[in-house]
Amino acid sequence: MIRALSMKRLISVISLLLVLLLAGAAVLAWQAWQWWRAPLALAAETVELSIEPGTSPPMVARQWVLAGVQTDERALYWAFRLSGQAQRIRAGSYALQQGDSPERLLQKMVRGEELLETLRLLEGWTFAQVRAELAAQPHLRKTLWAKSDADLMALLGQPGVAPEGRFFPDTYRYGRGVSDITVLRQANQAMQRRLAAAWAARAPGLPLQQPDDLLKLASIVEKETGTEADRAKVAAVFVNRLRIGMRLQTDPTVIYGLGDRFDGNLRKIDLLTDTPFNSYTRAGLPPTPIALPGAASLQAAANPASIKALYFVARGAGSSEFSDTLEAHNRAVNRYQR
Repeated sequence: MIRALSMKRLISVISLLLVLLLAGAAVLAWQAWQWWRAPLALAAETVELSIEPGTSPPMVARQWVLAGVQTDERALYWAFRLSGQAQRIRAGSYALQQGDSPERLLQKMVRGEELLETLRLLEGWTFAQVRAELAAQPHLRKTLWAKSDADLMALLGQPGVAPEGRFFPDTYRYGRGVSDITVLRQANQAMQRRLAAAWAARAPGLPLQQPDDLLKLASIVEKETGTEADRAKVAAVFVNRLRIGMRLQTDPTVIYGLGDRFDGNLRKIDLLTDTPFNSYTRAGLPPTPIALPGAASLQAAANPASIKALYFVARGAGSSEFSDTLEAHNRAVNRYQR
């Protein structure tokens, strides 16, 4: 009888302990759930971290704490692990803002919601300006500073190709720590696609032998156009000159050929001094493009306006006066320039 009472008492004690354990576990689970969904305390308004490929989940948790996430790194790691997604964390650059929870942090890393920077390449830029802009980007990993233009183009899979005009002017977004060659490759591939599309859709009978000729012409159009409405007409003037073997006689090619010697003032002696890019002394297109042409200039070069004009002169406010003959052009020059 005594033994039976003792057994009942033991069972009661064990049951009570189990109830207490389950209650405690439920409380802990509830607290963990609340912590998982609650905003993390941060040392600053924004905490940023770049996760290298191959970083283990425990190290990711530790790096976030070292970066300024004010929580226990073990709790953060176990939260990642118990979610079942710890192994899906992606390398990249991430930013955590005030109000973000551990759950939101893991979502960012699993989805690859990186902190992105912006690089903008402008129409009409030379490759020297492109390189300067790349060098000025604080969050790009610099790999090209000691490489020549030839070495750079070889890295892009275009050995022997001049870099001028080979990068499409656009806005490119990249994660922090990405290499400069990676972003440059995007711009190069974008230009290849745009040029191929423009070449495929070109008007019949153009005096252009290959896509590179279209790129060269588009770069001149980019530098010579003052207003959007004139772009196709400017292209037509140069196409008409090419058709009859007339020299292009365009100042931007001369300026490009002068390089660092150009001081902002183009003189008559410059027009008479021969260089490979002087379109007053040499016939045909220049050896390479002279700038980055945008989509509109590529389109204009591929489909110039149906006009007979051989000349144009600026008439103010960016627009130009177009003339079919030299006599009409001289009258326009007298009217708008002299």
